[in-house]
Amino acid sequence: MSLPLLQVVVSLKQRILQQRHVPLKTRFDAFGGNNMARPIGIYEKATPKHFTWLERLQFAKALGFDFVEMSVDESDARLARLDWSKQERLDIVKAIYETGVRIPSICFSGHRRYPLGSSNPETEATSLELMKKCIVLAQDLGVRTIQLAGYDVYYEEKSPETRARFIKNLRQACTWAEEAQVILAIEIMDDPFINSIEKYLAVEKEIDSPYLFVYPDTGNVSAWHNDLWSEFYNGHRSIAALHLKDTYAVTETSKGQFRDVPFGQGCVDWEELFDVLKKTHYHGPFLIEMWSENCETVEETRAAIKEAQDFLYPLIEKAGLR
Repeated sequence: MSLPLLQVVVSLKQRILQQRHVPLKTRFDAFGGNNMARPIGIYEKATPKHFTWLERLQFAKALGFDFVEMSVDESDARLARLDWSKQERLDIVKAIYETGVRIPSICFSGHRRYPLGSSNPETEATSLELMKKCIVLAQDLGVRTIQLAGYDVYYEEKSPETRARFIKNLRQACTWAEEAQVILAIEIMDDPFINSIEKYLAVEKEIDSPYLFVYPDTGNVSAWHNDLWSEFYNGHRSIAALHLKDTYAVTETSKGQFRDVPFGQGCVDWEELFDVLKKTHYHGPFLIEMWSENCETVEETRAAIKEAQDFLYPLIEKAGLR
């Protein structure tokens, strides 16, 4: 080993040893952390739509959040994010470091419009192109997890063929994700295709990728009358993160309601849910999913988010999950 290289190695070892004697809290707080308490984040669509990303992260920080989940939905405006320039991507990274508020995940619902299982070859090709672009965007921004919608097709008619295409293309997506070291996590949906962790686990077994996980939504899991103990006990090793949301249940006479349900007024049994998460040793992040980006004022948006926090945080504390 040459002398300059040896000096570099020795220097690195010394820095590592020095860091061992620095309290973990000090090291973590240097990036704006909260003493390694469970990270709690807010969905982008809960924040004012007109905000820049710097303003959005500052807004989230002022409300005490650790991170924001970015949305890349089926709208032209948000799909255009997949073609951001290097400077636009760099501006996001700078905002993350300036505020200390992370963007660890992307909710990629663009596949609703361009599904992996589409019967239209052009749509199928577009779905894969968008998937690859999203993985590259995640790499550039430091995003660790891309949440995927758990359905083969949304606007088209389902069939065994659409499922087969979904599996084939999801396998390709997982190959790209493995190469990029980015996790893909399937959301439990408002759609029967994957409306339970149990159904996800069957897909996981079929794909067999170390970079494929599940991203449960508390409201969606509850709306389909799934047994919470069974769902989370069997699936806890595969959970990447968790959306906190309330819903109205699916019944014989109702299709349910999967968004814009005030916390505490839907079908989620919150005390049981948090008890299950505690007993199945879930240590991952919580993401408050709500839609208040179109409120008339910033103050109205802030009040809506604080109302959700006031409902959820005491329950989280009571369950010993903070």
